[in-house]
Amino acid sequence: MIKYIIKRILIAIPVLIGITILDYAIMSLAGSPLEMMLGPKTTQAALEAKAIQLGLDKPIYVQYYVWLKNVLKGNLGYSIKNYQPVSQIIREHLGPTLLLMGTSLIVGLMIAIPLGIYSAVHRYTKRDYALVTLSFLGSSIPSFFLSLIFIYLFNVKLGWLPSGGMKTTGGDGGFGDLVRHMVMPVMVLAVSIAGSNIRYVRGAVLEILQKDYVRTAKSKGIGRFLTINKHALRNALIPIVTVIGMHLPILFGGAVIIEQIFSWPGLGLVTMNAIIGRDYPVIMGVALLTAAVVLAANLITDIVYALIDPTIKYH
Repeated sequence: MIKYIIKRILIAIPVLIGITILDYAIMSLAGSPLEMMLGPKTTQAALEAKAIQLGLDKPIYVQYYVWLKNVLKGNLGYSIKNYQPVSQIIREHLGPTLLLMGTSLIVGLMIAIPLGIYSAVHRYTKRDYALVTLSFLGSSIPSFFLSLIFIYLFNVKLGWLPSGGMKTTGGDGGFGDLVRHMVMPVMVLAVSIAGSNIRYVRGAVLEILQKDYVRTAKSKGIGRFLTINKHALRNALIPIVTVIGMHLPILFGGAVIIEQIFSWPGLGLVTMNAIIGRDYPVIMGVALLTAAVVLAANLITDIVYALIDPTIKYH
């Protein structure tokens, strides 16, 4: 297992570099950050001086080489907009994103796993069809549309929940206030997670329930509860773990939209502002982090496979 992990990490390094090359190339096609500084009082000489200061006067491959060399030294550069270190910006906003993502993933799975098992056990009944229909509905509704519905219902109409931010301005900023601000964005993300995972859990449990050893367990009179939770669920976890591993990077992408709508002070909001302002160093810093999360999620998923099923061998 140790050799496999080292091998995967060594493979991930060139993959990570390749991703950053593509990101840098695509980002450069969006235009120069200097275009965002144009104004009636901005002279051409000032723009040229700024280009030299930021290194934007050099060819794109030279700019990338300089950026990569600095990254290898642990320096992600400085924001063009506010001159803060990119590593500091990411560090300050990573916590809120992880809090939102982690809570949403846990809530979504707490909904999906029991409902998926229930749907599989009661397959081809009205309750099964109802749950499958709800899962399709949950995974099909666009997150931004569901967000607007929640804001209109719980904030505008009922006034129960705040429409955005992480804490109330002038408030005590306590745990209760944080929870109230988290409810709507977590619900939006959890609905999407639960909607897609209910079907995966249902399919995985259905497949295991058809196995001979599960039928043998049933014939011994063990009981449906123990049969499902002791024998079926453990073996059904492998495809479920795959889905969970896939959701980690997806949540990073989904958080961009949700954080923008709910003004959640995480990496999604920072990324959107950086894209609008063409803040190259911040965009590349977040892109590098996201790529690393995707590769790490795949590696962790493989490791969890081996923990769930000891028969799995890696070479």
